Amino acid sequence: MAAPIKFGTDGWRGIIADDFTFANVARCSQGLADYLRATGSGHQGLVIGYDTRFASREFAETVASVVSANEVPVYLCNQPVPTPVVSHHVVHRAAAGGVVITSSHNPAAWSGFKLKPAEGGSASQAVTDVLELCIESAGDPKRLPIDEARKLGLVLDADPKPAYRESIAGLVNLDVIRNFGLNVLADAMHGAGAGYFGDFLEGGRTSVEELRSEPNPAFPGMAQPEPIAHNLAELCARVPACGASVGLALDGDADRIGLVDENGRFVSTLEVFSLLALYLLERGDRGPLVKGVTASLMLNKLAQKYAVGIFEMPVGFKNIGPRFVSDDAILGGEESGGYAFRGHIPERDGILSGLYLLEYMATSGLSVAGMVRYLFDTVGEHHYQRRDVHFAPAARSAIMDRLLNSSLTELAGMQVLSTDEIDGRRWLVDAGWVAARFSGTEPLLRIYCEANSVPNVEELLDGVQAHLGV
Repeated sequence: MAAPIKFGTDGWRGIIADDFTFANVARCSQGLADYLRATGSGHQGLVIGYDTRFASREFAETVASVVSANEVPVYLCNQPVPTPVVSHHVVHRAAAGGVVITSSHNPAAWSGFKLKPAEGGSASQAVTDVLELCIESAGDPKRLPIDEARKLGLVLDADPKPAYRESIAGLVNLDVIRNFGLNVLADAMHGAGAGYFGDFLEGGRTSVEELRSEPNPAFPGMAQPEPIAHNLAELCARVPACGASVGLALDGDADRIGLVDENGRFVSTLEVFSLLALYLLERGDRGPLVKGVTASLMLNKLAQKYAVGIFEMPVGFKNIGPRFVSDDAILGGEESGGYAFRGHIPERDGILSGLYLLEYMATSGLSVAGMVRYLFDTVGEHHYQRRDVHFAPAARSAIMDRLLNSSLTELAGMQVLSTDEIDGRRWLVDAGWVAARFSGTEPLLRIYCEANSVPNVEELLDGVQAHLGV
């Protein structure tokens, strides 16, 4: 019997040629076709996109072959496309949903199957629970050769970029950015977001130079295409060396953003999330903020200052997105560097995030370092670090027991003021907070900390790591 297909915080992911195989992708696709038929939405069609990873297009064509054989119309993207662009096209087409063949920031050996419902966000736990049952009970996958499906009009090639570009132009004042004269270095990390910043900003005084823009499924020179400090050494060095105003980096499917200031310092994801919130609130937007539990307490302070609500959710946009929609939030996001904005889709969008950061620079006249100083002047100084710890599978249950049955009263000599289990466990101390949870997409224990000084961050991380025995 085939191993069950399980969806994590954002899709089903696996090692290519191990569990992520053409046969399993076909099984997953047949289950999805059965799900769409059961919900009566299959006639609306399915948007299918893919990234620059190994065999992504071929996996996407497998999905199209199976789904079209079940008489569900398919809009198949004509080139590698960022996840937020696919999600936007789902809404633009009024489709039943979308599939993106991508594993986002995972290492090169991985691929994935992200499901996007009709509203263009991440599939909720309730949806993926039903989908998993449909996959488990699905019969042998039906197949229709792509060329035949095209002749029958069941597979249409789609270019989702024009509609996405029009939508973004209605949200961001691109002319202000173009005419401000910024020098932007953009690192595409060999992923699907290559070319987007340059396309949006061409024709003005602002220049965009791109690094690692060519597709390369091996993602050379990095552990994985995740826009965090240790993967952005070249960008951090190049920004001050060439006098650039800012460095922007996108992950493999461009739903996350990384920011580097003019001095070559990587700006933490917690700072970026808080900068975006500050910008929207200062320009007059009002509405709640929705954050993953491992995002910054600076957001809580900004919510209090501007008298807006704030909601803390378990990690993953399948948890954040529904609250973002139901409460008409102005901004939703998480520690991983993915943020969603009112008026757009309830989905992380690294491209839109980057453009909003550039708009903040252009309208305020502040440098990136200047924006961070202004943020700290507003809410106090905060520092952050995340550790990703690999562990032997046999040790998981013991780590879980120590994590969930904690009776800690102090960490690194600091009194534990309170603790919660919104996702994993979080401990709050006077200096800040520290949290630990198992990754939903990789065999990792993630330990997060935000505190009022770098030494406190290090000491709190060391304390939790020692307590958990990892």
